[in-house]
Amino acid sequence: MDRPRPFPTVAIIGLGTMGTGIAEVVARAGHEVVGIEIDDAAAQRAVAALESSTARAVQRERITESERGDILARFRTFPDLQAAADADLVIEVVTEHFEIKREVLTALDAIVKPGAVLATGTNALSVTELASHTSRPDRVLGLHFFAPAPAMKLVEVVSTVLTSPETTDAVTELVRSFGKQPVAVGDRPGFIADGLLFGYLNQAAAMYEARYATREDIDAAMRLGCGLPMGPLALLDLIGIDTAQTVLEAMYQASRDRLHAPAPVLKQLTAAGLKGRKAGRGFYTYEAPGSATVVPDAETPAEAAGAGGGRPVRSVGIAGSGTMATGIAEVFAKAGYEVVLAARGQEKADKAVAALAKSLDRSVAKGRLGQEQRDAAVARVTAAGSLDALADVDLAVEAVAEDLPVKRQLFATLDKVCKPGAVLATTTSSLPVVAVATATTRPRDVIGMHFFNPAPAMKLVEVVCTVLTAEDVRATVHEVCGRIRKHAVDCGDRAGFIVNALLFPYLNNAVKMVQEHYATVEDIDSAMKLGGGYPMGPFELLDVVGLDVSLAIEQVLHKEFRDPGLAPAPLLEHLVSAGCLGRKTGRGFREYARR
Repeated sequence: MDRPRPFPTVAIIGLGTMGTGIAEVVARAGHEVVGIEIDDAAAQRAVAALESSTARAVQRERITESERGDILARFRTFPDLQAAADADLVIEVVTEHFEIKREVLTALDAIVKPGAVLATGTNALSVTELASHTSRPDRVLGLHFFAPAPAMKLVEVVSTVLTSPETTDAVTELVRSFGKQPVAVGDRPGFIADGLLFGYLNQAAAMYEARYATREDIDAAMRLGCGLPMGPLALLDLIGIDTAQTVLEAMYQASRDRLHAPAPVLKQLTAAGLKGRKAGRGFYTYEAPGSATVVPDAETPAEAAGAGGGRPVRSVGIAGSGTMATGIAEVFAKAGYEVVLAARGQEKADKAVAALAKSLDRSVAKGRLGQEQRDAAVARVTAAGSLDALADVDLAVEAVAEDLPVKRQLFATLDKVCKPGAVLATTTSSLPVVAVATATTRPRDVIGMHFFNPAPAMKLVEVVCTVLTAEDVRATVHEVCGRIRKHAVDCGDRAGFIVNALLFPYLNNAVKMVQEHYATVEDIDSAMKLGGGYPMGPFELLDVVGLDVSLAIEQVLHKEFRDPGLAPAPLLEHLVSAGCLGRKTGRGFREYARR
């Protein structure tokens, strides 16, 4: 005998994009859905959207025509809240303003039957405060779906101190029956996913506002450097800049963390009506309101007028013998450059070249590279046991330990060894490039080229000019990046450049969530992968990068910007002190099998 379906009738209040998506999820799961929308045109669009999505599902043979008919029959729309009277669960997804939501929930409280559960779709407002305006706070909770609701697997189930465990359990089970992954969270603005996401988005907006980097370079850096599905400014346009401002205001009121104080540019764009895609213009300009197609505007970079302006580069020297140095040497050799790999001693240099050859062998085995191409690339690399071998290179790239005295000493040596006019590049990810440059007598020739690990696979290079770097040196590096098939983004010489300056405060805030017992490592990782589309959760990434490396970068960022919100989380410091450094030691935020 089948168990009775929990919440057989579900009412959805507000049939905008999110409400329509939730209605589809619920109807497909076999529930009667009462859609309530005062705007008749919006209600018609919701019906049309469900008809269209189910028709596509039939075409793709995911459902039958008969099943489609049943789904459509279960969805009815009404213009008045009274239609929710017999609902077992009511989910409101109206405008993200407290007074509007309070008014809706108060009215519903008087309409629905005594045993019904009320859920708010807010991601920024206090669920507790909204619940307190009803006569059933024990049966009120938050249900935060992610857009597009039919596709995104995560649903944050938000319990207040007043929500009964029975209510939370029943709704959590319902979410699982939708084929979604429920994550239990407490009532604070942003919950897990948006609580981490919006701080990052805010910092990206502030970075753009300060003219530190262009919108295109900021977005490309985070897509290519972190594997994110969208850049932060494009994502702000998709979410809605006014929505982002509302969420951040609520987060700041709760945290008083300056990282959550909305960047002034968000307020300015909102006040001007430039709210993102829905308005046809935000950080970018779109073909029409609601369109995803970006069109050129006054900020769109001009197309490069062909190569030129840089110094000729035929040979490249790599100083170092570690994983990064070997990877960078491979990149240049595959692109046709003559490469000299110089290490501290011939044996280390030979081992590095052998590792490079093995990497190319793997590419041949996977069909990514031909045997002749592999052999030619290896033949272009010369192993040398001294920096003196870099005397005739046109570009020298340093890839040694992330230690300023070590790098300064190396650059002082390169200054003496390398020929006049050679470009000297450091691969530092967090140290000031100018401090490296001033160890030489030719700081105009020094620039940052921050490759990402693994260098052969990662497409991004952050190009870091100091106040002393010559323009033709910058042009040279851009031309070289084009030849080695890397995407170059320009940024100024300040801690973290683009990627680390945005990535590590986000990681630090994730650690703070665990430290405060707000959520578990597993739930936070799930939330960011399923709700944000991130390739790795923050704790997976921290363990891969190394907790000691992460702490060092966060310390540099805190020292540079002096913002209390950037201070490394004590939990991270404690784990590093205990020798729990991540995968490389077998234990970090998780434990790993030792090899």
